Amino acid sequence: MTLRLLLAAAAITLVFSEPISAQVKADSTKTQIVFLGTGGPSPNPNKSGAAVAIVVNGSSYIVDAGPGLVRRAIQASRLGVNGLAAPKLRRVFITHHHSDHTLGLPDLMYTPWVVHRTVPLDVYGPPGIAAMVHHIAEAYAEDNDIRINGLERNTKPGSVINAHEIKAGVVYKDANITVTAFPVPHGSWKYAFGYRFVTHDRTIVVSGDTSPTDAISSACNGCDVLLHEVYTVQGYAQSDTAWRSYLRSFHTSTQQLANVATKARPGLLILYHQMWFGDSTDTEASMLSEMHKFYKGKVASAHDLDIF
Repeated sequence: MTLRLLLAAAAITLVFSEPISAQVKADSTKTQIVFLGTGGPSPNPNKSGAAVAIVVNGSSYIVDAGPGLVRRAIQASRLGVNGLAAPKLRRVFITHHHSDHTLGLPDLMYTPWVVHRTVPLDVYGPPGIAAMVHHIAEAYAEDNDIRINGLERNTKPGSVINAHEIKAGVVYKDANITVTAFPVPHGSWKYAFGYRFVTHDRTIVVSGDTSPTDAISSACNGCDVLLHEVYTVQGYAQSDTAWRSYLRSFHTSTQQLANVATKARPGLLILYHQMWFGDSTDTEASMLSEMHKFYKGKVASAHDLDIF
């Protein structure tokens, strides 16, 4: 049963913003938000790991590197999002070092190179990202040597990875976009960031993983689109004491997100990296129902390969 049928059956009225078909908007000059993965640590075959791309004028700016992101990017490129063709996967901004946000990094480092990325990959992230990139590169050193000096004759520049350890403030700027990082609280992590992207036509804020914080509201401040992680109040209520303590420290509930979004005033709030984990009634439909109860603005729940 589709989400709309589920909502109709439950007689719930929600405010939706529809994702745009990649095939319809492939040649648009509008900044596109492409969800390459909306999943969490659990290996759900229908959801790749956390990753989202901002695509501007044929260039892509990826946030997080969850498992499966390269294959999702290729799927999107075959739908017409040319900025996500393998050779154009050249930049990624990591929010924090949790494995479900970084397990796709080796794939992003080397698969696009194998299929003809000819320039280095730039990796931006919290302190520690340089060490992570260095150790991944060491692990694949023999592979790189054989691909460059063996019969494949891959060009060396495409295998180069530039790691940039960031702090709060503008971390990247080119003719298409300005990217600003801001710290967010994520449980025990010393460093975790959200990102604000400003293009010629849209301001987009990506929360990364975070507990409720005014930093999101300040970064958005009437932005066009706010992407925010979320879990259900229902799932929280059905969880044990230890899991509740974890959720309060590391993540944001629908009710808490409603408060954040009310202050932030985005044109559109998109739920991603969604968590529902209660009984069989704790679903995407119940999450959207909770958001409607607590928040009056426009809301959408993202799925892999949705484009807004």
